[in-house]
Amino acid sequence: MTLQFLIANIVVSAGAFFLLVGSIGLIRLPDFYSRAHATGKSDTLGVLLVTLGLVIHEGLTLNSAKIALIMAFIALTSPTATHALTRAAVRFGLKPWFRRDGAGEKGD
Repeated sequence: MTLQFLIANIVVSAGAFFLLVGSIGLIRLPDFYSRAHATGKSDTLGVLLVTLGLVIHEGLTLNSAKIALIMAFIALTSPTATHALTRAAVRFGLKPWFRRDGAGEKGD
């Protein structure tokens, strides 16, 4: 097993971890805005790490250059899409979720 293969596996595993965390956030968080935040951040980072691991595994070839272009496209479009969706939700009038029981206030 080469060092390049080991580093690629570590980076891909880190990306898979962030994708898992984003999926759990999508299920567990209470409203659209917090879900969009969790998935927008962690999915972008997870996909970038997975594709970076593929670039490391492939080495310096034409295929790795193509994968690097895909990474640049994802880095630009994923946060922009998340922002556009949340801005549309604000314009539509979707209200964020707030805790109503007063938990977390001073004096509890």
